[in-house]
Amino acid sequence: MYQVLKMEGRAKRAALTTVHGTVQTPVFMNVGTVAAIKGAVSTEDLEKIGTQVELSNTYHLHVRPGDQVIRQLGGLHKFMSWNKPILTDSGGFQVFSLAGLRRIKEEGVYFHSHIDGRKIFMGPEESMQIQSNLASTIAMAFDECPPSTALRDYVEDSVARTSRWLVRCKQEMARLNGLEDTINKKQLLFGINQGAVFDDIRIDHARRIAELDCDGYALGGLAVGESHEQMYHVIEETVPWLPVDKPTYLMGVGTPANILEAVERGVDFFDCVYPTRNGRHGHLYTNGGKINLFNAKYELDERPIEEGCPCPACQRYSRAYIRHLLKAKEMLGMRLCVLHNLYFYNKMMEEIREALDEGRFASYKKQKLDGMQNGKD
Repeated sequence: MYQVLKMEGRAKRAALTTVHGTVQTPVFMNVGTVAAIKGAVSTEDLEKIGTQVELSNTYHLHVRPGDQVIRQLGGLHKFMSWNKPILTDSGGFQVFSLAGLRRIKEEGVYFHSHIDGRKIFMGPEESMQIQSNLASTIAMAFDECPPSTALRDYVEDSVARTSRWLVRCKQEMARLNGLEDTINKKQLLFGINQGAVFDDIRIDHARRIAELDCDGYALGGLAVGESHEQMYHVIEETVPWLPVDKPTYLMGVGTPANILEAVERGVDFFDCVYPTRNGRHGHLYTNGGKINLFNAKYELDERPIEEGCPCPACQRYSRAYIRHLLKAKEMLGMRLCVLHNLYFYNKMMEEIREALDEGRFASYKKQKLDGMQNGKD
């Protein structure tokens, strides 16, 4: 059940109740592609830094260790010892990212595994079956993510096929949830809106998938090469055509500024690899802007990454020490940086929720953006 608790303009403050607990939105989902956050971050760490939802990837877990293995071990929650909600991406993004290793047909997509080259077929039914084996809280519909630079004719054909695939996903999900031996019989299904940067295709697709009454809706195919301005425009034009009484998820986005802009335009679910990927390379988010610990000026800096931050890294270690760890290629350096960045994102979402609760999101957004753009480190 999804309940909108408050709105400020189009910005939504809501709660999604699931079989694995209630998610307070807006929310950032911490990305654990293969059932682990890159950077040696444990389940206990995720709990301590305020993670509400973990995100894993259908294609990658199907390839290794295999969804049947995870099913035999009791599902993804038991496998990774995580008792809060999990969202699984459908494998559709790999249709985009593994362009050189796949062929798209009406029945589905033929891949060559990026691990060992073996042939894989995945269509709507297979994606739902894999996600049912994983027993995630939220399953994503199988789609194609066309490049932002794709020609209009290609995008139209692709989106029409994605619509047909969603119907098949719904039918297969209903069948799977009705089986006696399904681990999570209350698995939710989110449909995905596509259309590259064509407003009319996006809007038409949003109207069509809204009629299918999914448990939530995502905007896919953004942050794949278009400008931030184009992305904000697509969100602004498309979100009003998606049901306000269902969760709205912006896939693979983004920077703190991207999130603030998208919340203002009605989005309440986010995921992105930025905090983990950037953290592993010493790029850290603070309220005073992003810093790069590899810069020489931090060699003797005894301050924490951010003054007053209660994350595990800032509570105990200096910039100088973490910089040394990174330069020495010690895993601890990456781990501390990832923990800080994920804490920063989760804390920012908490601040956004508080601001919406108190009717001051517009002023919070301005203050947050001004601080990150004009701060001193």
